[in-house]
Amino acid sequence: MSAEVRRVLSVIVKNEHSVLSRISGLFAGRGYNIESLTVAPIPESDYSRFTIVTKGSERVIEQIVKQLNKLIPTYKVIENQNVVEKEMLLVKIPLSTNLSGLDAILKGYNGIVANATEDSLILMAVDDADRICNFIKIIKKFNPTEVVRGGSVSMEKA
Repeated sequence: MSAEVRRVLSVIVKNEHSVLSRISGLFAGRGYNIESLTVAPIPESDYSRFTIVTKGSERVIEQIVKQLNKLIPTYKVIENQNVVEKEMLLVKIPLSTNLSGLDAILKGYNGIVANATEDSLILMAVDDADRICNFIKIIKKFNPTEVVRGGSVSMEKA
């Protein structure tokens, strides 16, 4: 059995109804897992970009790419691993927590205070997926009351 690899796939599709359902159905019907899925329209076009993070053997990844290419609304599947990939995270921490050292942690993970109320801070960090995992571990010392992790987005390097 071959080792699992993590892949980031960009799928450019015609922006029409039921595309999300068809793509998720392709994965579900074959027992493949989507670890992260982000979809947004491509500005000034009739297309959308799906950024899909999945894991599987090289054979499974090859099958996923082939099946995605067969979907009618698919324009292009980009499997290039020479990409810039980022993920966003929002974390709510109570102001009653000792905030000592928070500024240094935010700087280390491309983070900011996105919102503040009289009771809590909402922090935002944007970084590589593995670094976001580390940020979550580190931020636990501030007793977060809520953590929301966004999906990966990627763009091919020149």
